[in-house]
Amino acid sequence: MPKFAANLTLMFNELPFLERFAAARGNGFEAVEFLFPYAWTVEEIAERLGANRLSLVLHNLPAGDWAAGERGLACAPQRTGEFQDSVAQALAYAVPLGVRQLHCLAGIPGPGADLNLAHQTYVANLRYAAECLDAHGMTLLIEPINTFDMPGYFLTSSAQAAGVIAEVGASNLYLQYDIYHMQRMGEDLAGGIKRHLPQIRHMQLADSPGRHEPGSGVIDYAALFRLIDQLGYEGWIGCEYLPQGDTAAGLAWRRALLT
Repeated sequence: MPKFAANLTLMFNELPFLERFAAARGNGFEAVEFLFPYAWTVEEIAERLGANRLSLVLHNLPAGDWAAGERGLACAPQRTGEFQDSVAQALAYAVPLGVRQLHCLAGIPGPGADLNLAHQTYVANLRYAAECLDAHGMTLLIEPINTFDMPGYFLTSSAQAAGVIAEVGASNLYLQYDIYHMQRMGEDLAGGIKRHLPQIRHMQLADSPGRHEPGSGVIDYAALFRLIDQLGYEGWIGCEYLPQGDTAAGLAWRRALLT
């Protein structure tokens, strides 16, 4: 059976962030993920994880000025120093919190950007981040994101991600496969998961359109969950969706789609 982690950035947002940990545990989750921990202290997050017997399986490297529309620093040639600082900041949280994998957002090249230079910068920054994480026995992840939700994002397909992983050549760089994003980009989900499974170390889900609970849209999640089990995937699947209403009430999809 797939292992699901609650994404506390999107789920249980009826509650203040630090109260969402207890809500996740109370609704049967043993693990959580979220976008960014940096607005809270390591001690605050560690206390909530410990009190609720939860594992933190994923968070992102800092992404720049999120409120201003920035979505990562990794492909920005003029911001290599900031990117390297962001790796150190992420590790300052991940190491004491026991996180074993971090996601690196690629970023959005500006209008008129040299895309070849952006690619070269991205590859070099991923090599740097992978080396830093490897010193702690950690995995670095990259995730293609759809261009409807995030116009101009640099990494948009599984094939592109696989090529980047091969070019970087780091033994601890893997693919974060988001089912919702890849469906929005028109990829064959079953075929893509089969093809890229050796490179996949984390998955995320939401239904399409709307990015709501599984079962609310067009994706055949019952079939995908059976396939994921048949393929022997052992990683976590982050529930990175926007609940249509009360988060707990919407969790009925787990029973409906896993029987």
